[in-house]
Amino acid sequence: MWKMSRQDILDLAVGAAILGAGGGGDPYIGMLMALQELDKGREIRVADPEEVPDDSFVVPVAGMGTPTVLIEKIPSGSELVYALKALEEYYNREADFLTPIEAGGINSTIPLVVAARRGLPVIDGDGMGRAFPELQMTTFHLYGIKATPMSMADEKGNRIVLDTIDNYWAEKIARVVTIKFGGTAWIAIYAMKGSDYKRAAVWRTMSLAIKIGRAIREAKERGKNPIDALTEASNGFLLFRGKIVDVKRFNVGGFARGEAVIDGMDSFSGSKMVIKFQNENLIALRDGEPVAMVPDIIVVVDQETARPITTERLRYGLRVAVIGIPCSEKWRTPEGLKVVGPKYFGYDYEYIPIEKLMGR
Repeated sequence: MWKMSRQDILDLAVGAAILGAGGGGDPYIGMLMALQELDKGREIRVADPEEVPDDSFVVPVAGMGTPTVLIEKIPSGSELVYALKALEEYYNREADFLTPIEAGGINSTIPLVVAARRGLPVIDGDGMGRAFPELQMTTFHLYGIKATPMSMADEKGNRIVLDTIDNYWAEKIARVVTIKFGGTAWIAIYAMKGSDYKRAAVWRTMSLAIKIGRAIREAKERGKNPIDALTEASNGFLLFRGKIVDVKRFNVGGFARGEAVIDGMDSFSGSKMVIKFQNENLIALRDGEPVAMVPDIIVVVDQETARPITTERLRYGLRVAVIGIPCSEKWRTPEGLKVVGPKYFGYDYEYIPIEKLMGR
């Protein structure tokens, strides 16, 4: 078990936003909230999955809703404390460990805030290895773990505990509640035993995010190319460079949906890329042909600094690079692709791993 430093949090925020494929909420907000906890003298302890006892009670905590709302409706951190307390009261048992539900944006840092306030360790892992827009889109779901009972809370102190017949119904009902909460909700979900977590989670994604963030930071400090550092640290690929010339974005059904159009620059001049998203980037088409597709990770970054740009921050005129990163092997099974493959999101493509599309 190790303690997070301020630099760890700063690097985590960058790396998690990259792994989040453009989703997971604004990383800057969660980073500031976690730093405030250290400023108050609290500790953030991180446990390796191997350190988690089989009979321990593990609870993932997260934000849910439309990322664009978070820009104006900033959380205090108390919302997730309310949600966690509601679930603990339902089970009549306090959590032993917290964990992120996904590797992305605020959902990689907000569990640190709750853990610091409660004095609980956070496990170095999550349930996606990236970010996804729906509650059943977790590796926990693939391993038969129920999302419910789950709790939801808002900034006013409203709390709800849901117990649904399956994880798809958890998503449907919780999405309606989230909309009524004003577009965001704070949830405690997929409560499980330590043994279940260890077999179902994507391990050590916090460490990976910190590694990626550190690589980008050190490259800039040494005057080296941060895009090269990013692709090397993430085992990723440079898919495109260019200027964003159009962004279409709509809040529909509790999601931010849309697409970004990028005109190629440098070696990509004369080419065009279209990225389609639903909270997260889902498919990247270069001149009409896919070069990366969900569940692999597609991230847009500033082409000079490698700063990740989440889907709610995409805008006309930005000069960007598009990076593709292989997903966890757990998602590349027939069961995983049924839940998060291109066809689930309405794209008529058979999934092809990014390594094959890029000829590696």
